[in-house]
Amino acid sequence: MTNGKAPGLIAALAVVGAAAFPLFGCGGGSGGTGSGPASALDALRASIPLRVHLRPPPKEVAGPDYPLATVRPGHTIALHATPGGRVIDTVGPRTEFGSTRVLWIERVRDGWFGVPVPELPNGRLAWIRDDGLALELSQTRYWITADVSQQRLELHYGKRVLDSFAVSVGSASSPTPLGDYAVTDGLVGRGLGPWYGCCVLALTGHQPNLPAGWIGGNRMAIHGTPGSVGGATSHGCLRASDPDMISLFARVPLGTPVFIRS
Repeated sequence: MTNGKAPGLIAALAVVGAAAFPLFGCGGGSGGTGSGPASALDALRASIPLRVHLRPPPKEVAGPDYPLATVRPGHTIALHATPGGRVIDTVGPRTEFGSTRVLWIERVRDGWFGVPVPELPNGRLAWIRDDGLALELSQTRYWITADVSQQRLELHYGKRVLDSFAVSVGSASSPTPLGDYAVTDGLVGRGLGPWYGCCVLALTGHQPNLPAGWIGGNRMAIHGTPGSVGGATSHGCLRASDPDMISLFARVPLGTPVFIRS
């Protein structure tokens, strides 16, 4: 496996339109599919009365980096239950929300990559073949940690902590599921409804403990909010203030690992 350049910021945003039900297992909303222009992030910033000052990360920094695999345009890949095992699904170069499909390679085994995907339950990896024709390999030094007991999220670059801010977490009846996940999509919040604030980072994980009668989706996410931040008040998602969320949204690439702990 070779390392290439780390992917850029989430520039191709999925701008979604109206539909009947929420997308995520953490609040109301609506959505469809599609991809926005590269200027969508600038439009997002201009639409919110905030002044965001982003400092670029240092060029050289010690600490971990994480391998990523991007599905090349025009290709599909098979998701296997085990290395060389049965095929559980086949996916293409775009996610269900229209983003480029970038997978965090959590494990490597004899020419196979173990990757977290939303097509499987929490805690299970899909296995994809190391295929240079279908996959472009790269790496990122960005990673995210969230501590649900402290109700705090941190953005890391290598061994440095670039940002740390308060978040709301899941309630006692719908707790935020702990585990290792990855960012799959960047979505502009205003296209989803008022519940998600400025923007959303969709994750590979699912909320298995939704409230009774919930008819929306069960995908986990980190997203903004028009309300206050802090406390165990969500259905499982991590909610941040819009200024903090825009700063996070603008920096992390697709595929970024997210480690949620107690």
